Amino acid sequence: MIAFLKRTGDGYQAKKSKILTKSEIDRFLSSADDKEFLMIKVGLILGIAGACRTDELVNLTVDDIENVGSSLIVKIPNTKIKIPRIFVVTDVGNMLELFRKYLSLRPPHVKHKRLFLYYKAGKCSSQPVGKNTMGKIPSVVASYLKLPDVACYTGHCLRRSSATLLADAGVDIRTIKRHAGWKSTTVAEGYVENQNC
Repeated sequence: MIAFLKRTGDGYQAKKSKILTKSEIDRFLSSADDKEFLMIKVGLILGIAGACRTDELVNLTVDDIENVGSSLIVKIPNTKIKIPRIFVVTDVGNMLELFRKYLSLRPPHVKHKRLFLYYKAGKCSSQPVGKNTMGKIPSVVASYLKLPDVACYTGHCLRRSSATLLADAGVDIRTIKRHAGWKSTTVAEGYVENQNC
C-alpha cells in the first residue's frame, strides 16, 4: 500500500498560499482607511514581523507585548513546537502609531487579556477575534488591493511573506529558521517564494 501511494503521489505539487510583497504591504498600510481596517493592519504588521501562525495571533495577549517607545517587543509564549519566540517591531512608517491607536480603543471593561478584539466603524468591542477572522487577514488585504486569486491568500500568507521578505533582504536560512521557529531547513525553504535562500 505504501509503495502504491508513493507511486501515485509522484509529481504532486502542494498548493501554497500566495505572498504579499513589501510594496503591497506598504500600499495597504498607507491607503486603507483606519476606521474600517485598523485591526487588519495591526494583525498584518505583527503577523509579518513575527512570521506568526494564525493561532499565535489569536492567542496573543496585551501582556505579551512590551511597548518600549521606539519599538515593540513581542513574545509568542505558546508556539506549535513549544519553543517561545520573541521578535521586535520597529518604528518603520507609522506601524507603532497604528498599534498604539488600536490599543487605545480597547474598552476599559474587557475581562480578558486577548489583544485582538472585533473592530467595526472605528470602535472595538469586548469580543475577542477568532481564528477564522484572523486567518482571513491576507485575503482581506488582497481584496482591498484588487490582487488576483484572492482566495489563494490564506492564513499561511503571513508566515510565507515574512520568510520571503527576509530571504529577499539577504538573511541566511539559519536566521530565518530561528525567526519563524522552524527546525527543518527543508520546511523553511518551502515557505520562501522562489527559493531565494
